[in-house]
Amino acid sequence: MATLTQRASGWWQAKVRKRGFPAESKSFRTKTEAEAWALQVEASMAQGGFVSSSLAERTTLKDLAKQFKEDFAPEHYRGEAWERKLSQLVSRLGSYSLAAITPTVIGKKYRDERLKDKDSRYKKDPATAPCVSPATVKGEIDLLSKMLDVAVKEFGIALPAGNPVANVRKPKGATARDRRLTADEWDALVVQCTASGNPWLLPAVTLAVETAMRQGELLQLEWRMIDKKRRIAFLLNPEMIKTGEPRAVPLSSKAMAALDGLPKAIKGKVIPLGRMTLYKAFERACDRASIENYCWHDLRHEALSRLAERGDFTVLEMAAVSGHKTLQMLKRYTHLQAEKLAAKLG
Repeated sequence: MATLTQRASGWWQAKVRKRGFPAESKSFRTKTEAEAWALQVEASMAQGGFVSSSLAERTTLKDLAKQFKEDFAPEHYRGEAWERKLSQLVSRLGSYSLAAITPTVIGKKYRDERLKDKDSRYKKDPATAPCVSPATVKGEIDLLSKMLDVAVKEFGIALPAGNPVANVRKPKGATARDRRLTADEWDALVVQCTASGNPWLLPAVTLAVETAMRQGELLQLEWRMIDKKRRIAFLLNPEMIKTGEPRAVPLSSKAMAALDGLPKAIKGKVIPLGRMTLYKAFERACDRASIENYCWHDLRHEALSRLAERGDFTVLEMAAVSGHKTLQMLKRYTHLQAEKLAAKLG
């Protein structure tokens, strides 16, 4: 049975108690609203489909973000990208209770407004900076969906209407980049990397192209991880590997030559640079070489494209080199293998 009580503030509190269900209560401005809510809860309980929204109403997205960051993320996320996404979500939706985060809120309040934001990476002239990409916003909304799933499955916070992200149109994800340098551009890049004041830039670029390692994987390498006799580099730190799984990377003759030309760093790192230091040095070398629309990760694409063009590597062998957990991401390179094999057929 429901009981209605008018509080000193003038608001009406409705309480519903039914055997087999936890007690439910909620306050309303008017007695009519309180009665309507109580009747709805009682009917839902009678039908056996009642799901309490009390905890979802008391928990804000900011509260969930804190719990997610402390109790879930350390075991399931690496790097810093997810934290930047989390920060964006909290900045716009942090004050909303989980029960109040509806598809309309996500679509209008977050997606549409976020797509109008200027890309913060363009610091020299923010006024002319492009807006954040649809892929960026999609990644943030995907994280929101994951957080809400975790709230239900791990933290026991019921969402009466389910995960609202399921009913939101997401921006399109990024298409795979296929930027490759021409022979002249590559020669110019090598010249500028050689002329760089950073002595580790050219070896880092060479190793990236010869091994297909990601930047984080390359920067974790220590000399103790290199077996020169067997020509293998062992990636051991799962936190610095996108797939989270340690692996062995074969080293080509050019990769071995690059390693042989490096001084031994005091701290044991093969490339003793921070991520942003290497990024900036590479960016400046590209600028001096008049190379546009080229980023560090494109070196990995170059490495895999060269392997595919050889024609003597199977997709499974390419995956062993690149560290892809599935072959789906390597499908884009199979046409290069086919072209090479067609040339061999004559």
